[in-house]
Amino acid sequence: MQSQKLENLLNQALNATESERERSQELNVGYNPVDRVWELIIKYSGNLEAVRQISERVTELLNEYAIIHIRQSRIPDLVQIVEVEYVEKPKRLFFQVRNGKRVSCINQVQDTRFSLTGQGVLVAVIDSGIDYTLPDFQNEDGTTRIRYLWDQSLKAVEGEHVPKEYGMGVEYTKEEIDAAFSDSYHVTTAKNAVTQETITVRTRDVSGHGTAVAAIAAGNGRGSGGVYAGAAPQSEFIVVKLGTPMSEGFPRTTELMQGIDYVIRKALELRMPVAVNISFGNTYGARDGTSLLERFIDDISNIWKSCICIGTGNEGAAAGHTSGRFSAGRFNIENISDYRMQNASGVTKQEIELAVQEKQPSLNVQIWKRYVDRIDISIVSPTGTRIGSIKELLGTQRFTVDATEILLYYGEPSPFSTNQEIYLDFLPRGSYINSGVWKIVLTPEKIVDGHYEMWLPSEGTLNSGTGFLRPVSSTTLTNPATAIRAITVGAYDSLTFSYADFSGRGPLTGESASAVKPDLVAPGVNVSTISVGGSVMQFSGTSFATPFVTGSVALLMEWGIVRENDPYLYGEKVKAYLRRGAEPLPGIEKYPNEMVGYGRLCLESSLPSV
Repeated sequence: MQSQKLENLLNQALNATESERERSQELNVGYNPVDRVWELIIKYSGNLEAVRQISERVTELLNEYAIIHIRQSRIPDLVQIVEVEYVEKPKRLFFQVRNGKRVSCINQVQDTRFSLTGQGVLVAVIDSGIDYTLPDFQNEDGTTRIRYLWDQSLKAVEGEHVPKEYGMGVEYTKEEIDAAFSDSYHVTTAKNAVTQETITVRTRDVSGHGTAVAAIAAGNGRGSGGVYAGAAPQSEFIVVKLGTPMSEGFPRTTELMQGIDYVIRKALELRMPVAVNISFGNTYGARDGTSLLERFIDDISNIWKSCICIGTGNEGAAAGHTSGRFSAGRFNIENISDYRMQNASGVTKQEIELAVQEKQPSLNVQIWKRYVDRIDISIVSPTGTRIGSIKELLGTQRFTVDATEILLYYGEPSPFSTNQEIYLDFLPRGSYINSGVWKIVLTPEKIVDGHYEMWLPSEGTLNSGTGFLRPVSSTTLTNPATAIRAITVGAYDSLTFSYADFSGRGPLTGESASAVKPDLVAPGVNVSTISVGGSVMQFSGTSFATPFVTGSVALLMEWGIVRENDPYLYGEKVKAYLRRGAEPLPGIEKYPNEMVGYGRLCLESSLPSV
């Protein structure tokens, strides 16, 4: 089928066969082949009555977004519903102290002058879970600092509570966690489950990622005598452990959206300001702030006293992005062969070389450009076999080269963007696609703007060495760090005061390019903090830079909202304060810039003069 209400990737997935989807890294995400049911994100207006009638399950989110489960056969009916404005499929998400606190000027606001600790503020960690048994997440009396913990990955057993709004996972309250830690009787098992009579808290943080993030943002350091205390040690927590549906092994954007929705609802219920930490993302999208996930974050940022902090991702030094520009003008495609390849103005066609290592099971390439430009594509395999030029046609086009099947989809602009996506999926006919150097040849037919961007999947999903031969490090932010209203956080080395080259870089693309991203950077290289079981480990990545900012946001909210110095200190105002207080890094003269935004986090300078 084909519908302008469906995003390009979803149209491509629906046009693909089940065999093609199974071999693809992205097309099968969100589809259950057993039940032939899709999990989808919808933006709607009005009510969901008509959607509920044809869906297996509907989860209503704030601001007229919803997650639905619907049989593939009913999707044509879905797009006919007037109240449904736009539909997207989910995408996979990937994960991205002492010295860090000092250089971020956090210690200075925790001293006697301000004595900020995060009291009265919630820190929400949406991640891989938390080791709730650690003293770092307990008060002095042994009670938990976690107000709510929602483990999306669990299936409820008798006596456990499933959040009714979402219909999945298990929710634990502060009272239930405290009961599990009763002084009268408790047992800590090897599986990190605490049992007391009939109360069992079954959640586990298997990877340790979420525990480390929570400790940096708001651990109180009780397990280390205060040595590894986080930025907001007296704040309270809301924790969401993201689910990993089916056999994919990765959480998806749908789980994230429900997690954000849950956090904001709980903050509203508790009437407490909340700083939200998101330390992962994905490489799909135009990086222009227009996907439903980005728009949802921007919309929900206007609800209650909240501030959402998101890491830039770790794709800055990867070979997963390249870009280029054609000069404006019209070309006669029939005579294009009369022109020679050039590198300066007057370019007639461009070759992008893509190295594919051995035993690469599949690969996709996103090409994003302005819709006003018309560009034809040719593909040259490592053996020299050429396909194209491939004209712009609606729907999926299929080609076979040696051991590789190629699906190509020319997308249309969405109601929210003037960009066009051209999506290439390389699928194996056997076990692996052809290794070697592939060439993607872009031939201009009509050029008005001329700029294009190309992205591969996240580096962590590809074989080492698979990537563009001439990568471009700019515009490597992962989604949803590209959400306009979020505070976007990159990383630097707090020992050398040097920029971390892995940190994702701006700018945004398209009509959102004027927005500054990232906003600032924080320590993200060899950060020491606690992990599962209380062990001290070192971590690197923007995943661990972000909670320094999240904890700092909690302290600003405490100073402004809780202490009534500024009842409006949330949302964009917090971002403005952090930007103003940011300090320069040595060797970088111009601010803001695509690497570090307005500079490195310095909380003391971000507090208004008092």
